[in-house]
Amino acid sequence: MSGLDLIDISKRFGQVSAVDSVTLSVPHGTFVCLLGPSGCGKTTLLRMIAGLEEPSSGELRMDGDRLNDIPAHRRDFGMVFQSLALFPHLSVGENIAYPLRIRGRSAAEQAARVKDLLDLVHLPGVADRAISQLSGGQRQRVAIARALAVSPRLFLLDEPLSALDAKLREAMQVELRQLQQQLGITTIVVTHDQREAMSMSDLIVVMSKGRIQQMAKPVDMYRRPANAFVADFLGQANLIRARAGVGGAAISGGVIPGLALPSGGGTLISVRPEDIAFVAGADGPVRARVGFIRDMGASVEFHLDAGEDRIVAVATPQARPDCRVGEEVSLSIPAEACVVFGEGEG
Repeated sequence: MSGLDLIDISKRFGQVSAVDSVTLSVPHGTFVCLLGPSGCGKTTLLRMIAGLEEPSSGELRMDGDRLNDIPAHRRDFGMVFQSLALFPHLSVGENIAYPLRIRGRSAAEQAARVKDLLDLVHLPGVADRAISQLSGGQRQRVAIARALAVSPRLFLLDEPLSALDAKLREAMQVELRQLQQQLGITTIVVTHDQREAMSMSDLIVVMSKGRIQQMAKPVDMYRRPANAFVADFLGQANLIRARAGVGGAAISGGVIPGLALPSGGGTLISVRPEDIAFVAGADGPVRARVGFIRDMGASVEFHLDAGEDRIVAVATPQARPDCRVGEEVSLSIPAEACVVFGEGEG
């Protein structure tokens, strides 16, 4: 049986549909990222799961039990808000113990649980500190510890790492994923950061305009996006107009050999930058001119003008092609690396 089931969930604010007919099953122990641009409905969906918003229609179930009429404080879910919502007038230990105190747990039980949780989030010995004395990463850990204090059935996090600097954010992504695996707790995280979703989750749910565009494992979604929106939003993708040609798919700059397309009108293909190779000279199946080069340190990004298309290719510094801005190059685009989208999926 699935841990959490959302069945045709919708949420409307007046005439605006924030979440539109979402159906989703989250098995026990799964780490799920709700991914999408601002305003796509992911936070509203999380708040309905938490019990902070009431669905306009549809049903939520946990272990088969209906949640719709159960208030948030009785769902036994832990939640970390984007703002963290820590109490500045309470110490670190008092913040973590707060959900235990309002449930009537003894002082001894509170103290023991606080110590265990601080050890778990790698903050031993800071129970007596003020929240104002902590760094951003430490506050994040305290918020996580507080949400885990009552051993929740479900762990919900809304953009939990968005306020951290890039290096600390990546470190916390690893820590959060390891913590989830250690506890085996079902976890749902809202994020707009594709790298965060790719690095942490068992399952990514991409949303747009209140609807789910695709649900899949990270690598499956990256390699086989369901539509052009997913391809473009998850990582970097070249979206190229194409039509059936002689010996392959005809694009503005030439032909992709061996890529069969339906005859008739044009279509759209997606190919990732790392799948494109190129060499100096203009004698290949796809011809282009180097328009811009961006050295990222660990990789080098080339922006190539192939007819009417701007195509991005990526190489390692060791395999960097010997070419400069303005020079002509020949592209090699493997047919097996291309994803073809049907009409209307662009």
